[in-house]
Amino acid sequence: MSPILEVKDLTHIYSAGTPFEHTALEGVSFSVERGEFIGIIGHTGSGKSTLIQHLNGLLKPTSGQILLDGKDIWENKQATRQARFRVGLVFQYPEYQLFDETVYKDIAFGPKNMGLSKEEIDNRVREAAGFVGISQEQLQVSPFDLSGGQKRRVAIAGVIAMEPEVLILDEPTAGLDPAGRNEILENIEAYRKAKNATVMMVSHSMNDVARLTDRLIVMNGAHLVMDGTPQEVFSRAQELLEMGLDIPEVTQVFLNLQRMGLDVPTVYTMEQAISALKGGIIGA
Repeated sequence: MSPILEVKDLTHIYSAGTPFEHTALEGVSFSVERGEFIGIIGHTGSGKSTLIQHLNGLLKPTSGQILLDGKDIWENKQATRQARFRVGLVFQYPEYQLFDETVYKDIAFGPKNMGLSKEEIDNRVREAAGFVGISQEQLQVSPFDLSGGQKRRVAIAGVIAMEPEVLILDEPTAGLDPAGRNEILENIEAYRKAKNATVMMVSHSMNDVARLTDRLIVMNGAHLVMDGTPQEVFSRAQELLEMGLDIPEVTQVFLNLQRMGLDVPTVYTMEQAISALKGGIIGA
């Protein structure tokens, strides 16, 4: 089966040709398979947010290509428009983008722009609300009367209601308490499984990405520097620390044991640690 998304030699330069020129991405290439759960990690300014904004056409490459089902999303206006429906992007703190008078209308905004029938819009709104734990009664209240965590769910539901084949989230749990964070992550995983969707998640929580994802992409200085399973990436813990990144708590424990001169085989340790995280043995 062919990849759903392909990034080919992607470069993006802000303010090109001016004294403020800045290369945010340089020569980035990777492919994304259907149904994958991919974590994207990197320090602030590494290119993560610029990268994900290319995947549904919010930013246009300076050079390189973004292919959706093998077709360049910038081939024509229709291809770009379709990419924005098929690849859903949830920004960091999306609750600040809520604007309509009821939760129902806010969630329905995307499906309405897709030109769907009133019946289909209603079905999608109610199904998306169910995925994120918004009750039918809450659909009729103002989103501004909800708690911060509930607003976050409404914003995510607004993207889910478009039924994107690829769901991309930028720090979806930022600012939430542990219970709220776990609920949001469970909602995302429920959508992925129900729709066989691909999920890509930018996160600073190494425990979350180790526990949830199939694969990690590591950005550093505008370049993609690692691409592999959590086991493979976190086995290079010292390199990650040198990039200014955190590592899962259990990985830090094993790293400390190695520094003390104890014989802890790195590859075995990483596999054991990530398995423990995925199995819920270690708290999120």
